[in-house]
Amino acid sequence: MISSSQIRAARALLKWSAKELSANSGVGTATLKRYEVSDGIPNANVKTLGLIKETLEAAGIEFIGSPDKDPGVRLLTNTLNTD
Repeated sequence: MISSSQIRAARALLKWSAKELSANSGVGTATLKRYEVSDGIPNANVKTLGLIKETLEAAGIEFIGSPDKDPGVRLLTNTLNTD
């Protein structure tokens, strides 16, 4: 599971718009925006949250803490493009 704040923070680290996350995950833009405005864990299908999490992880995001206690994200440095 992931929290709304983790989704927002992950997108910010990647400099992705909701539209970009939508295109990469297959989750609708309106759905993503609805999840992001809620507090805590979004009221969502577990499969949908899993898709979002997997997409962000594939882009280099590491989820730290737990959604209920000290949720956070960090960008793995070995995934950054240094060209």
